[in-house]
Amino acid sequence: MRSSPLTEIELKLEISPADLEKIALSSFLGQPAATRELHSVYFDTGDCRLFDNGFTLRIRRSGEKTIQTVKATGSNASLFARSEWETPARTNTPVFDYNSPLLNRFGPIERDLVVQFEVVTNRRIWNLTEGTSSIEVAADAGIVMAGDRQAPFHEIELELKGGDPRQLFALARKINAIVPVKIGVQSKSERGYRLLSAMRNAAKAEAIGLEPRLTADEGFRMIALSCFRQFRLNETLLLQMGHAGSLHQARVAIRRLRSALSLFKPLLDENAKRFSDEFRWLANTLGDARNLDVLLLKAADGELWEKLETARKGSYAKIVEALASDRSRALMLDFNEWLLCGDYAKHPDGEKPVEDFAAKALDRMRKKLKKHGRDLAEIDDEHRHEARKDAKKLRYAAEFFAPLFADKRGLRRYKNFNKAMEALQDRLGALNDLAIGHDVLKQYGIEETPEAQKLIFHADKKQLIEKAQTALDDVLDAKKFWR
Repeated sequence: MRSSPLTEIELKLEISPADLEKIALSSFLGQPAATRELHSVYFDTGDCRLFDNGFTLRIRRSGEKTIQTVKATGSNASLFARSEWETPARTNTPVFDYNSPLLNRFGPIERDLVVQFEVVTNRRIWNLTEGTSSIEVAADAGIVMAGDRQAPFHEIELELKGGDPRQLFALARKINAIVPVKIGVQSKSERGYRLLSAMRNAAKAEAIGLEPRLTADEGFRMIALSCFRQFRLNETLLLQMGHAGSLHQARVAIRRLRSALSLFKPLLDENAKRFSDEFRWLANTLGDARNLDVLLLKAADGELWEKLETARKGSYAKIVEALASDRSRALMLDFNEWLLCGDYAKHPDGEKPVEDFAAKALDRMRKKLKKHGRDLAEIDDEHRHEARKDAKKLRYAAEFFAPLFADKRGLRRYKNFNKAMEALQDRLGALNDLAIGHDVLKQYGIEETPEAQKLIFHADKKQLIEKAQTALDDVLDAKKFWR
């Protein structure tokens, strides 16, 4: 029983149940070439050791055919590429041969494996030609089951069987013109693990794990795709639950992404500016609601709270409209095509080691913060806000690149540097809330009430500036972990 490594190039599209039926029954796809019911059982150790190390193990039954599959995250951390090892299965119990990556990685762990969750999928398949490319289209309607928990899903998977990856996006745009779709970032196994742990909280940034062997171009793509994944996970929760934490983390994801575009600007083609501008539009759309969320946390129950809550509901309605818009959906497709197909990589320096690029970029960001934050007491709120943005960019850059400098000295210096950066962001954030609070209340015509004044004059501005300056000086005094 010999395992065979495969590499899939695919694009996953999330879609509503009604729209899935609409596109599946449309003349655009025609009659499906095949219809299947898939029953997948996912195994892991009791402490989910496989998943925590980037592997999944399933046994899938489809008709008379049963296949055991091990999947691993793609080496370039792409949303669209991953490695697979498939073997025929005679029973519903996992069996490893000497080629199995799990046996090589974890040793003989078969006895430690238990069923974690199951996935039942009704799949319809079409084989299409787009340009010169062959693409398999799979429309999936299914349910994930973990104990007494269940969660339905509906998605379309476009798998490139041969040809140009750009044609995946050409086909996706044609589908998007018929029914609205969003790029999916969760595999079925991830859905199962999230259901298993009842993960309904906002998704924070995941570790990226850059390695010195990577080029600067490869490093950028890993970072950008990680930021995009964080955004999409939170967008889904935001639309489902209207949760303030998901809104906040969606904005964080966009800020991290725009910071990456700024950091790597010298290496990127002219489309980088367009994408940065479009993501800024999206961030601004989310901004009003986030500002209202911050004020609501401070407001006491009463008339002011009710006015703020009414304004918040209006802002969230605008967010839903923006995220569903043609502009937003087109942005996501265009941006991911740019990344997946390598169109961003135009500069010869992109082939140089990411470690060399990182050190220079961090020097540049630190120098910019030093320039704009030289004397916070002598500049106005607008310029202090610029210093705050510089601080965020430097912190995000440090988080992106820290794994490249992970020797003993680098780790020690990064810990001290990051601690100083956290303090600086807290101080500058308090100043920003003070500056923005009045503008937000004025925007909704409620700034003159006594209750409103208490919200925005809760702190000594001069004292906050002094603390921010001290924190900024601490950052500049911290030893560079990248040198």
